[in-house]
Amino acid sequence: MNTMKLIAACALLASATSSFSHEGKPHAAKPAAVIKEQKDWGIAGDPKAATRTITLRMGDDMRFTPSHIQVRQGETVRLRAENKGKVMHEIVLGTKAELDQHAELMMKQPGMEHDEPYMAHVKPGQRGDIVWHFNRAGTFDFACLIAGHYQAGMTGKVTVSAP
Repeated sequence: MNTMKLIAACALLASATSSFSHEGKPHAAKPAAVIKEQKDWGIAGDPKAATRTITLRMGDDMRFTPSHIQVRQGETVRLRAENKGKVMHEIVLGTKAELDQHAELMMKQPGMEHDEPYMAHVKPGQRGDIVWHFNRAGTFDFACLIAGHYQAGMTGKVTVSAP
């Protein structure tokens, strides 16, 4: 019976953290095959299908430039995050509710690492890409969820217009 309780507890813990299944995973040395999982804000895109690149600059002023981008529903875009600062930054796509929840986890576990296709962790002076297929219309968010950065206002919006 104790084994059943342990299995149930593990299953409950796994389901509670499934929204952010990247916790505790190290960054991959080489990009692994992208798992295409439909999210409210779209799905991982094929780099060959990207129709344009949008550059988002991140700085130590805790801002993205631009902080608002527009794409068309059905468009696959390469979001190029350039870290112009002297500290680590990241960009994470999501809904406001999911980013709020994830930012809270990052405050509790500041060393947490990311490797999902809707995230890019970028060292100072470097750049990182997210290739995303925006297959749902709406307004979505992006943010830097490194502890304290989100709280300082390092956020932005993506407007996906219907065709």
